Amino acid sequence: MATTQTHASRIEEGRSCGSENNVVKLGRDFYARPVLMVARECIGKVLVHRNADGEAAGRIVEAEAYRGPLDLAAHSARGLTRRTAAMFGPAGHAYVYLLYGISWAINLVTALEGEPHAVLIRALEPLRGLELMARRRRKRADSRDLTNGPGKLTQALAITGDDYGRDLCGDELYLEDAGLPVGKIGRSPRINVDYAGTWAAKPWRFYQRGNRYVSVRPRD
Repeated sequence: MATTQTHASRIEEGRSCGSENNVVKLGRDFYARPVLMVARECIGKVLVHRNADGEAAGRIVEAEAYRGPLDLAAHSARGLTRRTAAMFGPAGHAYVYLLYGISWAINLVTALEGEPHAVLIRALEPLRGLELMARRRRKRADSRDLTNGPGKLTQALAITGDDYGRDLCGDELYLEDAGLPVGKIGRSPRINVDYAGTWAAKPWRFYQRGNRYVSVRPRD
C-alpha cells in the first residue's frame, strides 16, 4: 500500500498548500469532448463520492469508451429509452446502471448533447476513505479486491441507482485532477462485449500498466 499512501498524502498536501498544484475539480469542459479522449485522460484522475457516511475516493486506473448509437457494445445502441436517457443528455452527468442485475456501474457522459457517448469506470486505486470502503466491501483496506472492478468500486464508494443522472460538476460525485503521475497507459479491446460483433475488437479500453487494481488482463 506504499503507492496508495504516497498518492493520498500528495493530495492532502495539494489541498493544504496555496500552490498552483492544488487539487482541481474537473468542470464541464473536461467531459464535453470526444469520448476516446475523455476515456484516456480519465486514467490518473480521482473519482470522489461524498454522502452522509463520509468521503471515499480512488484514482482511476481503468476505463472504457462507448460511442453509441453506432457502437453495438453501448447501451445507447438501442436508442433513447428511460434507461439510456442520461447518455443522450448534456456532458458531465453520471449514467449508472445495474451490472448483470447485481451491482451498479458508473459511466461518465461525454461529448455533445444528443451524442450518447460515455466512459465506463472499471477500476480504481483507493486513495481516501479506505476504512469506509473496507467496511462497505467487507474486505481488508489493503485488499486488491476492494475496487478492482466496476461493481466493486461502486460498492466501495456507495454509488447506486440514486446517482443516475447526477451532475458530475456538483459536490457529491465528481472527478478531481490531483496532479498525480499516470505512468504508461495501455490499450486493449473492451471486456465482455463479444456480442457487439466487429465493435468488440475496438481498442477502447484504457488502463495504467502494471497497476495492481486493474481488473483483468492485459495489465502490462
